Amino acid sequence: MSAALAVVEGSVNTIGFGLAAIGPGVGIGIIFGNGVQAMARQPEAAGLIRQNMLLGFAVIEALALMGFVLAFAI
Repeated sequence: MSAALAVVEGSVNTIGFGLAAIGPGVGIGIIFGNGVQAMARQPEAAGLIRQNMLLGFAVIEALALMGFVLAFAI
């Protein structure tokens, strides 16, 4: 008699993407949290800080979107 392990129904790719989305979520939170702190400390540099903050957000969000596409492409 053999013991059956848990059977996973459905697409495992979407479960993997759901777990992988935690990383970009944390990264975006860190970027905006530190950006707001930096603007509060140096209001005269708010434009440069905001520009760099949005650039970092775009890069992290692009990585998350690529993972989303790959989850359905595989």
